[in-house]
Amino acid sequence: MNVWIAVIATGLGCYGLKLAGLVVPQRVLDDPRVRRFSELVPVALLTALVVVQVLASGRTLELNAPRLAGLAAAVAALLLRAPFLVVLLSAAVLTAGLRFLGV
Repeated sequence: MNVWIAVIATGLGCYGLKLAGLVVPQRVLDDPRVRRFSELVPVALLTALVVVQVLASGRTLELNAPRLAGLAAAVAALLLRAPFLVVLLSAAVLTAGLRFLGV
């Protein structure tokens, strides 16, 4: 039953955040600090998700060579301004190849 309480609470929280975005006055949204915050939050959240997926295994931190190599390949592709699909494929192919080789 605790899981359902968490699911319902999370759903209500998400709905509340969306509703808050609709009822916030325009003068608040025009504030440069709010605009800058709204531009940087998605980047920070995506970075946190990537780090957790690369460095975590369950509830422990784990330095996994294939995952780190895949992340390095993705970063290299991003620095070369490759399309997003190429970034994903380069990381996936390198990670899968290293796992196939038993690294």
